[in-house]
Amino acid sequence: MHPRLSALAALRLTDPDEKVAATRAAAAQGATDSIATGAIRTPGDDTGVPGRPEKPARVAATAVQKRSPFTPEGRAALIHSICHIEFNAINLALDAVWRYDGMPEAYYRDWLRVADEEALHFTLLHTHLQGMGYRYGDFPGHDGLWNMCEKTKDDVLARMALVPRTLEARGLDATPLIQAKLKRVNTPDALRAVEILDIILRDEVGHVAIGNHWYRWLCDGAGLDAEATYPALVARYDAPRHKPPFNLEARGRAGFSDEELRQLVATSQASQAAQDKR
Repeated sequence: MHPRLSALAALRLTDPDEKVAATRAAAAQGATDSIATGAIRTPGDDTGVPGRPEKPARVAATAVQKRSPFTPEGRAALIHSICHIEFNAINLALDAVWRYDGMPEAYYRDWLRVADEEALHFTLLHTHLQGMGYRYGDFPGHDGLWNMCEKTKDDVLARMALVPRTLEARGLDATPLIQAKLKRVNTPDALRAVEILDIILRDEVGHVAIGNHWYRWLCDGAGLDAEATYPALVARYDAPRHKPPFNLEARGRAGFSDEELRQLVATSQASQAAQDKR
């Protein structure tokens, strides 16, 4: 089977364990087999995309109840929320492989590798969650990541701009803050979660870097200025704006330019000034 069609088959699966296994198999195939770059899309091939289990219940982001990580159930809810993000991230990477015809072979290899690493992240988190007495699906989750995937389904440039280098980049900012809270909890399950998040943060820097690379490659090919085009895409697709605090070191390693980092610093300073006036 064509590696991109293997990605589609994995994308359609609803059982999390089956999706993980199929994703890892597709990634292994893509790492060794040639990936023909001709068109594979056919009418109606998006039926069943994405495959998701009946649970967790999907609710609006504002409806997800926040729980304190200083209680066992609160920590389980926190781990579940990250597990849900990683499950969605598997689907996002598989979708990036399957959906867009006409990209170079290296693009498809990159996103198959991302899908493989997201599958690992989900497995680590789900195993840890089960050790805490819960399973994926025991708490509700929101659909923010996949909603942006839907919005950008007809525009690979927008997808690269607004999923990896916007939504997933927010994870680079949030992860150290979550780890700091878990370190204060200082229980064995909290410290194990910190270790897992170290792995995820390391890998996510690479995922955002891949998004940055292909975003700039697409801009160059279209004769667009990458930094000037980005805010226009944010406005067109109503993407979330950047919110401090920012993990500037991780963002720098992920390929954000010096000018983009300076703009983030300015955003942080403006936000702090606004808070000081209150």
